[in-house]
Amino acid sequence: MPVTPTFVLPSVRGRLYPGVMTRSEFKFAYLQPLFADVERLRGEGAYRQLPAPQPLSSLATDDAPLGMYSAATLIRNSYSAGVAHADALRRLVHAREVDPQSPWTLMRGALENFATAVWILGGNDRTERRRRTLALWREDMRNRAQHEEDTDHQPGPSGKTGRERRQDIADLALSLGIPTASLGKPEAGKVIGEAAEDAGLKAREVSAAWRAASGFAHGRYWPNLQASMPIDAVRGGPDHYLMALVIDEDQHRPLTQHTRKLLHRLHDRYQARATAH
Repeated sequence: MPVTPTFVLPSVRGRLYPGVMTRSEFKFAYLQPLFADVERLRGEGAYRQLPAPQPLSSLATDDAPLGMYSAATLIRNSYSAGVAHADALRRLVHAREVDPQSPWTLMRGALENFATAVWILGGNDRTERRRRTLALWREDMRNRAQHEEDTDHQPGPSGKTGRERRQDIADLALSLGIPTASLGKPEAGKVIGEAAEDAGLKAREVSAAWRAASGFAHGRYWPNLQASMPIDAVRGGPDHYLMALVIDEDQHRPLTQHTRKLLHRLHDRYQARATAH
């Protein structure tokens, strides 16, 4: 018999239906280590950025022939986006407005961004790191081209379209001995799996937590029953039930721990590659 999920906010928990089972308020103790990391990254009106790579560092050498398509730009942008997602969850929790979906979606945004930066930095050699960087830039410009077409946007006289920049990236790659065929869209699952292993995590466990988070982000049905806590069910009609759900902290905890581990790995990797020795 079909079940329709009904999400319960903390303020109405225990009062949705007569006789509903009550459950203690969201504790969020497992989130505190990550929240403490994020709070240290808050500056005056903005999050603290990763420093630019030092001129004689490994990362600066990677980026020397890449011009505007540098790895450092992507890494620093992914880092800032990941921190912003984690901090958004921190603010949501402190406002006591936690629902069963948003914590998954926000943590997914943090994990994906930290993993992407770790993945770029984790290439085994300079050519591979440059290939990963240019593949991500090329995908970035594919999305840009799609937006330009959707909005009928035209760059200024001295500008270039996303399609033109994609070609520039392919030409740059060839000049560095990187085949265009190797610049396909980086698959999120592969990026996350490889970044997880780089951080000393089990790729399968990280992928499972990320997949559940992605399910919530895309409004899929299955994660409601796999990764939420049911607290009540009532018949909503002759052929279906309404189920009241709250966030399952035991299921969300591993995602949070993986995200924090990737953030720390990103800091370590960046420090090693962006500092001159």
